[in-house]
Amino acid sequence: METDPVPNSDEQLVAVLVMLEECRSALAASGNRDSAHLVSVAVLDVRMKLNRIGDAELKLLCDAMAAKELAGDDLQEATSSQGLSRRPLLRVVK
Repeated sequence: METDPVPNSDEQLVAVLVMLEECRSALAASGNRDSAHLVSVAVLDVRMKLNRIGDAELKLLCDAMAAKELAGDDLQEATSSQGLSRRPLLRVVK
């Protein structure tokens, strides 16, 4: 009796990632922005697993991006008198 080979976990994660991306696109297209955002968090988690990125590495990246954005905002505020609304900073909370 032959059994089907079990796909490795990376292959399983890629398949899950494809499904999540499709779900996120469908949710966004139908105007369910909050749900699409939640699925985006799941996509990020799967991508981190696939690329073997740990929580500490992600936090360092987020901190570096936040610092760069703050430095850019200081420069922008100095050169512009208009107070444009900006996106909230990305924070990792575990």
